[in-house]
Amino acid sequence: MAELGKKYCVYCLAEVSPLRFRCTECQDIELCPECFSAGAEIGHHRRYHGYQLVDGGRFTLWGPEAEGGWTSREEQLLLDAIEQFGFGNWEDMAAHVGASRTPQEVMEHYVSMYVHGNLGKACIPDTIPNRVTDHTCPGGGPLSPSLTTPLPPLEISAAEQQQLGYMPLRDDYEVEYDQEAEALISGLSVNYDDEDVEIELKRAHVDMYVRKLRERQRRKNIARDYNLVPAFLGKDRKDRERATRRKVAKEERELRLRLRPLCQFLPCRELDELFESMHKEKALRAKIRELQRYRRNGITKMEESAEYEAARHKREKRKESKGLAAWRRGREDGREGEFAAIEHLPGFELLSDREKVLCSSLSLSPARYVTVKTIIIKDHLQKRQGVPAKSRLPSYLDKVLKKRILSFLTESGWISRDAA
Repeated sequence: MAELGKKYCVYCLAEVSPLRFRCTECQDIELCPECFSAGAEIGHHRRYHGYQLVDGGRFTLWGPEAEGGWTSREEQLLLDAIEQFGFGNWEDMAAHVGASRTPQEVMEHYVSMYVHGNLGKACIPDTIPNRVTDHTCPGGGPLSPSLTTPLPPLEISAAEQQQLGYMPLRDDYEVEYDQEAEALISGLSVNYDDEDVEIELKRAHVDMYVRKLRERQRRKNIARDYNLVPAFLGKDRKDRERATRRKVAKEERELRLRLRPLCQFLPCRELDELFESMHKEKALRAKIRELQRYRRNGITKMEESAEYEAARHKREKRKESKGLAAWRRGREDGREGEFAAIEHLPGFELLSDREKVLCSSLSLSPARYVTVKTIIIKDHLQKRQGVPAKSRLPSYLDKVLKKRILSFLTESGWISRDAA
């Protein structure tokens, strides 16, 4: 006699209490899964009759030897939870499965059965590693925090923070570079029915967003490195740093302006070292040319160079005096050519046509005119800045020549009329 409360297969007499198949056309015909699968027939029951699955949700999918004894009902809730909450939200998944399962049990069962088990091996292609990669680990992925680590807060006052829209605890601004960058990923979601094209498109969106974050951080680093924030706020820190450096010539300043795009590739210190190296290179090239000139003239010792330079200056001075005398004789003799006498003098090529006419009319050599012009313009600029002029005009410049040169510089726009 069968025990009370237990059900048995009418064909093989095995216990079918957890799961059985009941015929909807024959009375009291219940089969076990094995006999039902084999198409067993008994009495008037036929294999093609309709059937009903009788299940209380207590049988296991993985067999009685499976660890933990998960029932079919719990397996169904687990699959619903992984689809609803996503991989990794074990606490929410455990609450969905039921109070009898802890988050640790849910994680271990899913990973062992559905990822590393036979089901995972059959469903996951060999081209996809059967493991989970944390892309947010430091230095280990495209979302690593080390790629966009915030810098220390700026040391500025509360009023300056408000002016910049700067939030020191977050080290960011109310309006960031490429403010709409987050729109690329704000609407992204991963669905299990996504096609390969959709997945690749979403990955491209994430990649573009990461690139924008890197560019945003790079611009902040440049602003910190070159002290752009204090310069914007009008602080004199940068001016004090510049005051300690050497004076930069006009030609070198123009070169630095042309090379300004390099600021985005080099830190401030390395860029300054580059400019200093270029300045040293130029000085060394000039020194090499000077030494080569000494060698061509038979000078092999540095103490001999002083005598050579003194003799060279005397020769140039005599040449200038001879040229000026020849020019004066040419005017007296009525020689042809307006600039015949001064066109071979040093500095002639530096003069404009009007300056050549002036020097010819004043019987003034180009070199002396350039000297006087430089002194007058320097005095004028110092007076405009409130600095008293201390320079003195050369002795060969009398009042008539000075007046003529001042009038010429005023008419040409070099100095203002109040200075004349």
